[in-house]
Formats: sequence, C-alpha cells, structure tokens
Amino acid sequence: MKHRLEWSVGLLERTPGALDALLRGLPMDWLSGNEGGNSWNARDVVAHLIHGERTDWIPRARMVLEHGENETFVPFDRLGYVHESEAKSLAELLDEFARLRVENLRELREMNLKEEDLRRRGRHPALGVVTLSELLATWAVHDLTHVHQISRILAYPYREAVGPWSAYLGVLRCGGHGD
Repeated sequence: MKHRLEWSVGLLERTPGALDALLRGLPMDWLSGNEGGNSWNARDVVAHLIHGERTDWIPRARMVLEHGENETFVPFDRLGYVHESEAKSLAELLDEFARLRVENLRELREMNLKEEDLRRRGRHPALGVVTLSELLATWAVHDLTHVHQISRILAYPYREAVGPWSAYLGVLRCGGHGD
C-alpha cells in the first residue's frame, strides 16, 4: 500500500491519548515491570517516544527538505531518553509526550508537504538513501510498534495467571520485534 500522509497523521494524533488511557493510573508495580532481562518497562517506552519527538522525526524531515542527500541524519540514540527522563513520573512523561506530539504535528502541517516533497530523499546513517515519505510512514509504524510493545509488557506478568488460555493469547506468545 502506498503511504498516505493523512492516515499517518491521524494515527500519530491518537497515540498520546491511547497511551494515556492505557497507562495513567495503573499501579506502579505493574508499570515498572518488563519482559525480563534488560527489556524496557512502559515508562521507558514513553520516555523513548519523547526522545524521538525531540531528536528524530521532525528534525530529520527538516533535514530532508533543507539538505536532501547531502547531509546524513544524526544517528538516533535509542537510549538517549534515560538521563532526560529519570526524575520524571509517568504522568509527567505522558503529558510531555502529548505536548511534544501536538507541537511536532503542527510543524509537520506547516511544512505543507506536496507529493514531490514526499519523494525527496535524505540519507540515513545505517540505511542509506530514504524518502521523506518513508520517514513519515516509519514514524507512524514506530508508534504502533511501541503500542504493541507496551501491550506485551503489561501482559507479561499474567503469563501464568491466565492458565490454559495462554495458548489463545498471542500477546503472551509474541517474542517481541525489537525496541
């Protein structure tokens, strides 16, 4: 399927509210759990999304429009969120994510992108040449990846509590797909 910017924007608008509805007010013992080892908890995922709002999607879109393939994107630090978010509560992070997303979508709309803009190319440090359309589609799917991840994180402590139903609950059988 061809990327449709309006679909991506529609999803991107909804992610902060969906995460807020899913996470706000849940017990901290549940929210601080992860899928084992060094995997992330729900708070880490929200902090990671905030870091992406600051350093990834819109800065890279601007770079494509201003410099094309002539400049390579700054590599994204997947763990760059750690220091910025360590003193903040999950409620503060959810509020910050919502605020940054509104600001970034406002800036995206102000870019007034046309089809020819979406075909413009930039340079990713690991993937090479990418289009602005691919970057924006990835932003939306990245949100979905982390919504899926949060679902797995929240389901993880129930893996034994559901008993034999675990065979029918895909979220408990999913091994993840990267962070």
